[in-house]
Amino acid sequence: MTITDQQPLGSPFSAATPAEDIVADCDLSGMTAVVTGGYSGLGLETTRALAAAGARVIVPARRPHVARAALQGVKGCEVIPMDLADFASVRSAAAHISDSAGRLDLLMAIAGVMATPERRVGPGWEGQFTANHFGHFTLACELYPLLGAAGGARVIVNSSAGHTLTGIRWHDPHFRTGYDKWLAYGQSKTANALFAVHLDALGHNDGVRAFALHPGKIITGLQREMALQEQIDRGWVDEHGNVIDADFKTPSQGAATGLWAATSPLLDGRGGLYLEDCDIARVSTPDQPMDDGGVRTYAIDPDEAARLWDLSVAATGVTPIPR
Repeated sequence: MTITDQQPLGSPFSAATPAEDIVADCDLSGMTAVVTGGYSGLGLETTRALAAAGARVIVPARRPHVARAALQGVKGCEVIPMDLADFASVRSAAAHISDSAGRLDLLMAIAGVMATPERRVGPGWEGQFTANHFGHFTLACELYPLLGAAGGARVIVNSSAGHTLTGIRWHDPHFRTGYDKWLAYGQSKTANALFAVHLDALGHNDGVRAFALHPGKIITGLQREMALQEQIDRGWVDEHGNVIDADFKTPSQGAATGLWAATSPLLDGRGGLYLEDCDIARVSTPDQPMDDGGVRTYAIDPDEAARLWDLSVAATGVTPIPR
């Protein structure tokens, strides 16, 4: 991937495209997908669309009983327990998947938390960085042999326009000197984008390609940690919680970019790119507002991506993917 690759292709789809239109002509029979967060919001729309196109979908869930209830009636779908903030749980889920599947065609890293109160995990790690990045990093590394066996797997990582809030805070990634919930969220979303960059660099010789994306602005369970008044103050919703911001997508529209990343032949032979609105995003400048779209150069920088990868291997203790 070079920065010059980070520009729109002219996709036939757009911000308004719903999930079902993306997969309308896709036959995913015989393919296996893992969708984290696949039982609510964008993840639920993603699971439904992949299953409707014929894929076998495995949904790791922190609340398996809730997931099974949400996915009742979705054929070709199974739920397994997993907590992204608990690496033993992630490894157990990966082992379960490895026992039941000989290959993995799609890994959709959709689950996440946003703007949460300060939480410490393990040896004092910041909670959003741990769940959003370290958890998915661990899962992808544990499942890498299955991805390599697919001969053309794609890994899709949900980042966010929130990445524009900050790059990786190398001096204090775990906010030990004072917590800011939005900077912590922004850092975790930058980490998601950088993770895709380096995973693609390591995996492309095995046919494993990775993409990060901004799904758009959508009200889902992701906002559950935010007070209603905070959402009102941001102009997102009215006092009854109804969406009033015209820029918000439906959950189906929000799922579309990830599904396009997973299935589009336009992305064959490409990887390490940041996507939005069912196309490759352009590079944005540091003075551009978050909601103007695009990706900051620090979130697709190969050197930053390699540095974060090494930090993540050291923190999680995963078996490194061969360089």
